[in-house]
Amino acid sequence: MDALDRTDWSALGAAELEGVVALRRAIHADPELGLDCGRTADKIKAALAGLPLELREGPSTSGIVAILRGAGDNGRCVLLRGDMDALPLDEETGLAFASKNAGMMHACGHDAHSAMLVGAARALAARRDTLPGTIAFMFQPGEEGHHGARYMIEDGLLDGIVAGRRPDAAFALHIWPTLERGIVAGRAGALLASADTLKAVIRGKGGHAAMPHDALDPIPVACEIVMALQAHIARTVPVGDPAILSITKIDAGTTHNIIPDCVELLGTVRALSETRRAAVHAAFARIVEHVAAAHGLIGEARIEEGYPVTVNDPRATALVRRCAETLGGERAWTELPLQTMGAEDFAFVLREIPGAMAFLGVAPEGSEPDARRPLHNTGMVLDEATMARGVALHCLFAESFLAKGFG
Repeated sequence: MDALDRTDWSALGAAELEGVVALRRAIHADPELGLDCGRTADKIKAALAGLPLELREGPSTSGIVAILRGAGDNGRCVLLRGDMDALPLDEETGLAFASKNAGMMHACGHDAHSAMLVGAARALAARRDTLPGTIAFMFQPGEEGHHGARYMIEDGLLDGIVAGRRPDAAFALHIWPTLERGIVAGRAGALLASADTLKAVIRGKGGHAAMPHDALDPIPVACEIVMALQAHIARTVPVGDPAILSITKIDAGTTHNIIPDCVELLGTVRALSETRRAAVHAAFARIVEHVAAAHGLIGEARIEEGYPVTVNDPRATALVRRCAETLGGERAWTELPLQTMGAEDFAFVLREIPGAMAFLGVAPEGSEPDARRPLHNTGMVLDEATMARGVALHCLFAESFLAKGFG
């Protein structure tokens, strides 16, 4: 039996739970947005104080990479990631430790992600003498649309950790408040979609609403463009390589009797392959420009690239499954039949390093499925006891990979 088999990570995760809950509540009560989560980073660094860790920080974000070097060195390095930032929401949970910052709430579980990763760092540091390689703990701000992972990579925080290279594998857990507590869910290949922002301006000629023939009205043309985009997705995108395109905002006009000069469109496009992503980008520009031109107007299309597709390495996914079943038996793993059209900037890490993200069920014990609030909901709550399982999973991911690689 090797060190992996001898270690009871469930018990060690449970031993860290009290501190993990306390840290999660402190972060939850004081949420921060975007790339600058300095107070959250300070709480994390305080919780890591005294551990044999090397801390790296960069100029672009408040992110931290904490490096634990095992007593042995077989050349392997594994990265574990937790995010730090909150969402721009007003909390409605009624919790005693609810957000004290107006318009900010940890409604996506990043408070739990950071706290569980700190618990794992503490548990693994206590077993440093048995570790045969290196572990990098990545505490990342700016996941909610701010590209925090990309900035940390560009700042070089993952470079040269061992033998002049980046980590060999990367793992992340994301809590899921509508999934039964303790269940780990995932799949190999595409797990989450790419996410890009669509913007368009339809330029016409304004005028009196009673005399539309003297104007070039951009509003009906904009409406036609929206419908043409929906028809394109419905009639040209195959179900086996899907995409979703939603126009979520139309901005035009000032009052009831004036035809405006222009209309602005805002929306999002999601895809599960880079090939489909590029094809929909091209179609968006083509439809905006050509439909407008057909009516004598000018259509300007712009795409702001967001997150790439989150792609799980099959070997890493198999390792996650083995770890989940080691801790909770065969029923502790659920194979997702379909991808999720949400997006994650852990995709930037997985684009550089083979690895996997999985979902951890944290539905409150005894809760009815219909009563569970989803992610990004102002009433979202989670089962804090399940964070012990999250700590144990992180530890097992790391120890398993260091001991055996993806084998």
